[in-house]
Amino acid sequence: QLDRLRPGELITFNVQNMKLMGFERKLSPSETLQVTREAKGFDTQVIVNPLEREVLAVEGVIDTSLFNATAAAGLDDRVALRIADIFQWDIDFVLEVQPGDRFRVVYERLSQDGEYLGAGEVLAAEFINGGKTYRAVRHRLASGIEGYYTPEGKSLRKAFIRAPLDFTRVSSRFNLFRVHPVLNSIRAHRGVDYAAPIGTPVKASGAGRVSFVGQKGGYGNVIEIEHANRVRTLYGHLSRFAGGLRAGERIEQGRVIGYVGMTGLATGPHLHYEYIVNGTHRDLQKVVLPEQPALSGSALADFRLAARP
Repeated sequence: QLDRLRPGELITFNVQNMKLMGFERKLSPSETLQVTREAKGFDTQVIVNPLEREVLAVEGVIDTSLFNATAAAGLDDRVALRIADIFQWDIDFVLEVQPGDRFRVVYERLSQDGEYLGAGEVLAAEFINGGKTYRAVRHRLASGIEGYYTPEGKSLRKAFIRAPLDFTRVSSRFNLFRVHPVLNSIRAHRGVDYAAPIGTPVKASGAGRVSFVGQKGGYGNVIEIEHANRVRTLYGHLSRFAGGLRAGERIEQGRVIGYVGMTGLATGPHLHYEYIVNGTHRDLQKVVLPEQPALSGSALADFRLAARP
């Protein structure tokens, strides 16, 4: 698969007298492709250098941010991002995380020949947010699909994620009586503003069909998406749209659709996000999101057996 090279990959060539004798390419942390010139052509083999996996359990308390808390507990940023990904349907890590929240995580620590390589999979996690406990266990179904489930076998995946972009801060919450910062008059703020640097990727909060891509008054560059059950989401003040995005296109949850900007009536770079049900603006932080079907029958029995440890 030499047509699938990525920036940063290392290929080592063996050249003698201007003749290629072979080369090596790292396929993964545990596999290396070795190509060697033989009398009748090139011989290939994959050399396997297994990884050592150690399962660790770590916990911590939020002081200022999840990143700082995981770092204080000796974890790298990948674990913090994974925790946020796991609970993104239940917790808005921009709006809702507060000092005193706690986390526990069971994860794999990867090493090779005694050298630490980084964190592997998160096997289980717990996050206590505002006194409410959320738990997740990683599980592979018989079909091969992997996901995270509550200890009762309910999928954590829901129709919408709580926040359409990763870690940042909130500059303005849902408020029907806000004084507009540009117009200096009372104008309802029927959404949430996420202050973030220009160019920060914005994700579709749910699967649906793009209904509008373009400029719209004070919103500046805006994208609107129609979802099932008469739900519509709006993403405003974007600096630009994702390449090729067009009205009528169907997109999946989590796909990058645009980038944070400050077009339209905006005093600084931020994303303006709205969640609309049957034509009525709703505060997504207070909306109960529809759940996926829970595991049942033999699938639930298999999960309980695997999740018990």
